[in-house]
Amino acid sequence: MTTHLEFHLPEAPPLQRRDWIAGLEKGLILLQAFDEAWPRMTASQAGQRCGMPRTVARRLLLTLVHLGFVVTDGKLYWLTPRVLRLGQSYLQSARLPRAIQPFLQRVTAATHETATLSVLDGDVVATVARNGPPGMSTGYMLGTRVPAQSTAAGQVLLAHCDDAAIDHWLAGAERPERTPFTVTSKPRLRQHLALIRAQGWAVTEQQLAAGWRDLAVPLRDLRGQVVGSLGVTLPMHGESVTEATTRVLPALQAAARAARQML
Repeated sequence: MTTHLEFHLPEAPPLQRRDWIAGLEKGLILLQAFDEAWPRMTASQAGQRCGMPRTVARRLLLTLVHLGFVVTDGKLYWLTPRVLRLGQSYLQSARLPRAIQPFLQRVTAATHETATLSVLDGDVVATVARNGPPGMSTGYMLGTRVPAQSTAAGQVLLAHCDDAAIDHWLAGAERPERTPFTVTSKPRLRQHLALIRAQGWAVTEQQLAAGWRDLAVPLRDLRGQVVGSLGVTLPMHGESVTEATTRVLPALQAAARAARQML
């Protein structure tokens, strides 16, 4: 059974114009404009990135400075750790990451690997829960966001979207080539997603980073809808893909089956 999981946030109910706060929307857009390529910006640069006049961007930035989410030296602006409160609020309030944590622990106990729960957000997958052996720092950290096409977790979620959503993604999504092994061809991606949907799991090798392998399975609720993916990321040395799949996949599948009763 496929899901109508969207490549963007689920469609919200219609909003009456009188209830729409344009300033809030612009402020959130501006916060998301900061990234690895643009860690510090002038008001003009922020406005250009967000498609708004410099004066509007400056007033928003100064408001965010007042609230403690941004700091400035008088010319450049950059984010403060207070922004992490927004993501922490999700992790503390969302039911799914808390419900899945015991099942991630089962995967770790069975495989001695770091297990993660990922969800689809736009064209990326976000890690919203994780569990790993003491002292091990492999795998994705909480809040990590990576291109969906480049990881097993993302490919599992893409594969279990409905055909119209997959067509929409293939037609418009950017497909960054993170390594020489990243699959970017539309025909190959479509064929690969069809195979994943048929077999019910995914494995990728070096598509996001050299020397690393991902395995993932879909996580379904009681209605059969895909609500996330359970995955493991591990180094490729010392194990063939067949050996790794034989060792890790049964634990992921068992955890996903058991967790379904709780969702």
